[in-house]
Amino acid sequence: MELLRPEATVLSLGDRVLSFDREGRPYHYFRQGLTYKRALDGSLHLRYREGERRRRRLEKAEALEVYREILGIAEAHLKDPGRREEVLRWTPEALSDPTPYRRAYAWPVSILPPDAYLSVVLQATTGCTWNRCAFCSFYQDRPFQKRSPDAFREHVERVLELLGRGRLLRRGVFLGDGNALALGEPLLPLLEEVRRAFPGEPILGFLDLFTGLKKEATWWERLRALGLRRVYIGLETGHPPLLALLNKPGHPREALPLVNALKEAGLSLGVILMVGAGGLAYAEAHRRESLALLAELPLGKEDVVYLSPFQEEPGTPYALLGLKPLPDVEAELAAWARELRRLGLRVARYDIREFLY
Repeated sequence: MELLRPEATVLSLGDRVLSFDREGRPYHYFRQGLTYKRALDGSLHLRYREGERRRRRLEKAEALEVYREILGIAEAHLKDPGRREEVLRWTPEALSDPTPYRRAYAWPVSILPPDAYLSVVLQATTGCTWNRCAFCSFYQDRPFQKRSPDAFREHVERVLELLGRGRLLRRGVFLGDGNALALGEPLLPLLEEVRRAFPGEPILGFLDLFTGLKKEATWWERLRALGLRRVYIGLETGHPPLLALLNKPGHPREALPLVNALKEAGLSLGVILMVGAGGLAYAEAHRRESLALLAELPLGKEDVVYLSPFQEEPGTPYALLGLKPLPDVEAELAAWARELRRLGLRVARYDIREFLY
């Protein structure tokens, strides 16, 4: 069956389903329990279950073979002339070529919240203002830099060129990198540029406690007037000793005045906690004090608490501590989720291994 949507072309062929953006690029291919996803850099990623959920990035030769298979199926089954032309103008080599992505993004997009995977990422900054959290390896490859209005405008144009009509699949604009909302007045002309290029699209971004608290409450009202709609806070834990162990500045309870200010400005929130951080030694206090803090935050139906199963990254300062991990992080995550739902909070899973842009 051929489904011709304004934003995508879908071929549903029994045990195979192929989805293409309006540039004709495949972005999803399901085949007999295997799910292939193409990232904007041309890489191809496989998801499947073998007892537990597994994932890996395909080597280039493997990816080229799958792209050939996809194009062959499209040639055999796609009938609409316009959509055929969109898809069949591609070659496997062109689909795997990272050059267009690298023109748009000098540094890779390292991570996004789950509900922003289909946002357009615009890097107002590169890197992270702190970049010393003991557990984090997302921005170790780059310095923190902010873009000038001219450089940002050029970046926006290159992103639009990369996306082409594939932009129709995407909703909202995520302002990267790790902490773009830490900027002060220099952020304002960048938001104006986002509004020019993406009129009416909601703007999203990460924010940390220690820089968010430096802003006046009226600052968030100004940003909302320029299109900011959702802010993601990496709270990580409500247990102060664990936050210190993670080498993240501030105190968990500083979330209270910050969240109040953001909510008064009319912004929705995503609050992120790392379930399993600190391992067995911190498990009880981490759960107890995190749940207690979340119960005090003025979160509503439009807000989400993200529970992220902690992933220890080899080579990080955290990994060198040698803390004994929880025997069953999934069971712990489920226990947290039950308690939070009893508080009337919306809860969602945030597995960083699933990220793909």
